[in-house]
Amino acid sequence: MNNGSPSAQDIAIDVKGLTKKFGDRAVVQNLSMQVKRGSIYGFLGPNGSGKTTTIRMLCGLLTPDSGSGTCLGYDIRRDADKIKLRVGYMTQRFSLYQDLSVRENLEFVARLYGLQNPRGAARDMISRLGLSGREEQLAGELSGGWKQRLALGACTLPSPQLLLLDEPTAGVDPKARRDFWNEIHALAAEGLTVLVSTHYMDEAERCHEIAYIAYGNLLAHGTVEEVIAHSALSTWNVTGDDLNPLAAELDGKPGVDMVAPFGTSLHVCGRDQAALERTIAPYRESGKWHWQKSEPSLEDVFIDLMNRSKDNFQ
Repeated sequence: MNNGSPSAQDIAIDVKGLTKKFGDRAVVQNLSMQVKRGSIYGFLGPNGSGKTTTIRMLCGLLTPDSGSGTCLGYDIRRDADKIKLRVGYMTQRFSLYQDLSVRENLEFVARLYGLQNPRGAARDMISRLGLSGREEQLAGELSGGWKQRLALGACTLPSPQLLLLDEPTAGVDPKARRDFWNEIHALAAEGLTVLVSTHYMDEAERCHEIAYIAYGNLLAHGTVEEVIAHSALSTWNVTGDDLNPLAAELDGKPGVDMVAPFGTSLHVCGRDQAALERTIAPYRESGKWHWQKSEPSLEDVFIDLMNRSKDNFQ
């Protein structure tokens, strides 16, 4: 889906045919992808779909059973130790010391990575992330949003070239999420490459490119606009009374791949436009509801892919 062919130095990650099994189950199957340097690359997909396993293979933290590729110019099989030195990893669970202060946590991380001036590095990071005035507050006493900001500071302190974020804003309020994403975009603008897994559609839309992974298979990738365009979904927005009975009646009919409530309206989608329009024609002609053709949203595509991948998995 990508336009043009970026040069090798513009590519942070380039892998082909990655496969990983745990026991008899293939968690990732024959996955190939490229990630540009300085880009924010979002991973979407159901829980247990192989997102975390994929991310760990892409950056040399987990060895694939088959397949090959490079990360930051290093071979993901032979040079895993070199890759790890250049990666910052922010897990979903807060992993810093709860009984140390903000400053102590950052100074500890700075010393751990052998930075020349740990106090200065911690002070600069506190200032950058807006933590001034909270230096001596214990990490365990911070709110979710401030903990998240501290964790981001800790994993970017040693100036990694690649940042891995595993559902970083789960349980964080909307303002803290927006502030966090503003900082991620600022880091990417400075050349940092970011891989982030998320379930939030608004966050996915803030990524430069996204990939949808379901049960080990890469089902879609590209910019948000490309993923929506390639979904080939035809979407109708329906408003009026008695939408729940309408949804139940339409579900499973020819051409109807998805019926989902969106606020006070209903989204009716299908990949076979002709079949969909034949099915909904009587309901449109009844005059009971207002039907308006609309562009599919990323959430429409996400739900459609999830429904299809679930069927494939079963």
